[in-house]
Amino acid sequence: MPRIVHLDIVAENPDRAMKFYKEAFGWSFDKWKGGSMDYWLFMTGKEGEPGIDGGLAKGDVKKGSTVGTLEVSSLEEYIKKVERSGGKITVPKVAVPGVGWIAYFEDTEGNEFGMLEPDMSAK
Repeated sequence: MPRIVHLDIVAENPDRAMKFYKEAFGWSFDKWKGGSMDYWLFMTGKEGEPGIDGGLAKGDVKKGSTVGTLEVSSLEEYIKKVERSGGKITVPKVAVPGVGWIAYFEDTEGNEFGMLEPDMSAK
């Protein structure tokens, strides 16, 4: 059963947002070196403790500025399941280099989620 394994936050001003989360909750941030986009990985707690970590990206804050990502065994299979269940794919399958394959969808209520199929060889 797919579980939420990652949380993305979009921020108009990443420095301001990171300052907020550091001061308010003690989260730590590290610039992601795996791609060309402005993206920071964050830790919400200690390794091995329950919880979800994620990433913060620079972007326009509109609807759905926080997105949970589900880990799936087969992205193609779950894209079909989403569509059969009444959801729609909003961002088709794309590679996250060295991480895997990701696609985004909206559920029947307009909530956005990501689905990630881990694959270290993705390019």
